[in-house]
Amino acid sequence: MELEPLYKIKVTCAYCENEFSTSRVRPSLKRSIRTDTDFCGYYRDENPDYYVVRVCPSCGFASTENSNDRLTERQRREFEQNISNRLVKRSYGGARTWEHALETYKLALLCAQTIGEKERIIASLLHHIAWLYRYREDHEQEQRFLKHALSSYIKVFENEGISGNDARLMYLIGELNRRIGAYNEAVKWFSKVINDKKIIDASMIRASREQWALLREEMLSKGEELTEEITG
Repeated sequence: MELEPLYKIKVTCAYCENEFSTSRVRPSLKRSIRTDTDFCGYYRDENPDYYVVRVCPSCGFASTENSNDRLTERQRREFEQNISNRLVKRSYGGARTWEHALETYKLALLCAQTIGEKERIIASLLHHIAWLYRYREDHEQEQRFLKHALSSYIKVFENEGISGNDARLMYLIGELNRRIGAYNEAVKWFSKVINDKKIIDASMIRASREQWALLREEMLSKGEELTEEITG
């Protein structure tokens, strides 16, 4: 007997404390076909990214497993005043279409921005929305959300300071710059990953070298010059 791709988990809502069920894709059935250079995954069957956001059917509060478990009084007030009273409650506990996934991400983004959630969460939600539009080959909306995600990732970098653990973040900032056509900015960030001696993440250093080489070819083919070369 073949396993169903989805299984249910119980989640307690951070706002109303109601316990509800939401679906996840079984780890053994996450069959990735390929992954883009900014970590967007493509899957043979159910896409696990469709199920990242958990939406409470009782109050409509949407979050991810990385969000805060409890809301402060101020956050509760912000959600109640700005979202809860205007929301049409519905359940997203079962299988999700692309449209359902987009709705859940946009609701989670609205909740996160309203309550002042961590910038890393907001950046990730914006990036995932860009991926959803990429699946549909909606280039205009993908670019729009990549730019928002990039701006948010830069805030994360500026607020959290530099450490050896930031290699993936720095690489992502470089890669999103490349994807929106800000080539010289992209090179600066790839260069940071490669030349910073504190960074020992070999996979991110290698990825930065690969993307810089790709970038160089793209710019030469357009007759543009790089303002910065990678030295490391």
